[in-house]
Amino acid sequence: MSGRALLMWDEAVTKYDFGASHPMDPVRLALTMALVRAYGLDREVDVVAGRPAGESTLRLVHREDYVAAVRSASGNPGAADQAYGLGTTDDPAFAGMHEVSATIAGQSVGAAEAVWRGEAPHAVNFAGGLHHAMPGAASGFCIYNDASLAIARLLELGAERVAYVDVDVHHGDGVQAAFWDDPRVLTISLHEHPRMLFPGTGWPEETGGQGEAEGSAVNVALPAGTGDEGWLRAFHAVVPELLADFRPQVLVTQHGADTHFEDPLAHLAVSLDAQRLVQEACHVLAHEHVEDGRWVALGGGGYAVVDVVPRSWTHLVGIAAHAPVDPESVIPSSWRDEVYARTRQLGPGRMTDGRTPTWRSWEDGYDPADRLDQAVLATRRAVFPLRGLLP
Repeated sequence: MSGRALLMWDEAVTKYDFGASHPMDPVRLALTMALVRAYGLDREVDVVAGRPAGESTLRLVHREDYVAAVRSASGNPGAADQAYGLGTTDDPAFAGMHEVSATIAGQSVGAAEAVWRGEAPHAVNFAGGLHHAMPGAASGFCIYNDASLAIARLLELGAERVAYVDVDVHHGDGVQAAFWDDPRVLTISLHEHPRMLFPGTGWPEETGGQGEAEGSAVNVALPAGTGDEGWLRAFHAVVPELLADFRPQVLVTQHGADTHFEDPLAHLAVSLDAQRLVQEACHVLAHEHVEDGRWVALGGGGYAVVDVVPRSWTHLVGIAAHAPVDPESVIPSSWRDEVYARTRQLGPGRMTDGRTPTWRSWEDGYDPADRLDQAVLATRRAVFPLRGLLP
């Protein structure tokens, strides 16, 4: 196995553009890659442009009629069929939508293939993580579900145990739905409580299908306002124990940056520094519990497109490359100049929010009156006994 990580990148992904008024501004992708280059991380990884996902690959998850509807809307956006979630406020149709969505999907599938075949220990596609798309519909800014397609391709290649960990502020509903009845895939999602936030799913009682699949879906529904300490406590109270038990052959993680306190679309209060610690934890868990440390890391949501997303995902690339970026480092002025040229905003000056997050271990006990602890306990009670673990 090569010791160098892969970074999946194709400038074409910046054409995933729902329009000027849409919160999912593709400048976040361009600025992330620019920051990766400013730190020289592109020299620490192998930068690869994967092939767009073809029809047979897309149909590993998506229905034939839905792919046809995306193709049709891509060529004639004004005629998009809203029955498929296309041409809506969340998912406006745009020219070339199929092609760029297939490119992003192909990047994640290519990352999974390379890691499975031992061509790289880790692979990152920060343009991916579009976890809301369903087999037959677009949803939540997502056209094709690249995370599900990557996992489905791993199963097609012979993987028997794939773990998916999603720390986006929104529930990873599309991935959970795709593998609800498949015990080979363990999906774990930490997200803001569904009572407060789209898509309204991800309750702790959602634990997977019947039979062997029961207990294969794990959901931690966090109270609005959860900050660094609670977010890290919840992650470490649930994820490591489940991965140690499941022993995945590949770990796929989704790192939506919209948990951040500056994000305009949600209500958690997590810092960049805590996001970096979870990225590091996923890296460590891959080396501890996954054969050959196979790790595929994806992006996801994130709508503070200048201050947060580029820094968070540049940390992710550095961690995967075994060349982590010093949080205290001064961001190169060349990148800040590019930020101003593209957005007329002033970019952040350092790779940190100035926080030093800490958290209490679940093993030290819990407070039954604390809302965060109640959320963690609800998940552990719902899932852990189904997996033969103590709640």
